[in-house]
Amino acid sequence: MRCVKVKLSSLQPSSMSVADSKPNLSHLQVSELVKRLFGLTPSQIHPLPSYDDQNFHLVVSEGDEYILKVMNSEDSQNPTLLELQTHAMTFLHERGLPAQTVLPTTSGQVMSLEDIDCGFGRQKYLVRLLTYLPGTTIAKVPCSPQILYEAGKMAAKMDTVLQEMKHPQLHVLQRERFIWSLSNIPLLEPYLHLMDGDPVQQVVMSVIQQYNTCVQPKLSSFRKCINHGDFNDHNILVQPDDSASYKISGILDFGDMSSGYYVYELAITIMYMMIENPTPLDVGRAVLAGWESVIPLNEAERDALYLLVLCRFCQSLVLARHAVIQQPENKDYLMITAKTGIRHLCRLWELGKEAVERRWFQSAAQYPGKE
Repeated sequence: MRCVKVKLSSLQPSSMSVADSKPNLSHLQVSELVKRLFGLTPSQIHPLPSYDDQNFHLVVSEGDEYILKVMNSEDSQNPTLLELQTHAMTFLHERGLPAQTVLPTTSGQVMSLEDIDCGFGRQKYLVRLLTYLPGTTIAKVPCSPQILYEAGKMAAKMDTVLQEMKHPQLHVLQRERFIWSLSNIPLLEPYLHLMDGDPVQQVVMSVIQQYNTCVQPKLSSFRKCINHGDFNDHNILVQPDDSASYKISGILDFGDMSSGYYVYELAITIMYMMIENPTPLDVGRAVLAGWESVIPLNEAERDALYLLVLCRFCQSLVLARHAVIQQPENKDYLMITAKTGIRHLCRLWELGKEAVERRWFQSAAQYPGKE
């Protein structure tokens, strides 16, 4: 179970639906594509879940494993952003963080724009082949304080390293109208009518109002960085370590990477780690302790953290409702995480900023794993 993501492009008028832009390659097409572009022969092809792209786990005849990513036709129109995401993954990998790397095509390209007919006319899709990372997602293991601490620590390390990255096209990461950026909470307002009749609508409206009055004026006090932007429990792989606990073995999906602030990444991580945790109110203290072992928050960031976690819940809930309108046949699936998120959002709102901060910050300061 995960938070369903809606791309900004799908929130704007378009003649193309999400379904039409999503690739739908057959196994035969995948096999022929991999042979032609990479000189490899797949012996096994396993589809992987994805909202608007198409991903495959491949085992090739040589015995190696890869992930083939075929981007939807809309995102394939922005190759610079995709190249930056690929560059960031390599940059992290070279500095010891467990990110995937790309396998170049036989002609030396990091990706290839392919003209493919998936059953609704020929369209262009960007294709990449990435290394396969072992492990299972955090969502599938007992979410102990130790692994939550490691998630917070890894999120902080990742953003610290990304801030050192140089690239001539870094400005592309500004993504000023990107709906999933925590800088763009006011962009949710045109979609609030989708929640008419739902009691949580008032909570969402109040959170947006507080963001406008309490967070937005203080953005200049936050420290800037490049955010992964989707550090959720299905984008973090773990493996058992020698001490009968877990270590992080993989960081996946850089599709939401954008310019932002360190505190954004922390808020996003806390929110997603809460989704399926049996004691969600305790998640913040462990994640925060891990984060602050690398990057202690400044006063403005600390003051905004509670509200930013609420903002991420609001983004998830509002955009899930929009996704239901696009795909009514998938309503049950699209709203699974949203229903859990509503409970968490309402509980955090009812407790209030002071009570939640006391639970997070005082406990984090005494956390046994804190370095």
